[in-house]
Amino acid sequence: MATVNKIEEALTSAQALTTQLKTFSMDTNDQQAKQSFKQLAQTTENIAQTLESRLNFVKSEEPQYRE
Repeated sequence: MATVNKIEEALTSAQALTTQLKTFSMDTNDQQAKQSFKQLAQTTENIAQTLESRLNFVKSEEPQYRE
């Protein structure tokens, strides 16, 4: 599997996890759990942004991904 595909897969997973954590946060009445889920969602959102930046860089550097 090419590096770009691996990064895209990781990005999709991070985005899905972020969504799930935000949902968990909304679904609980436990304030401590709610805060934990929000913090985790923010962390995974940051990871997704980092992966997206890396993906864009790789695509700009690799000739086969240039338009």
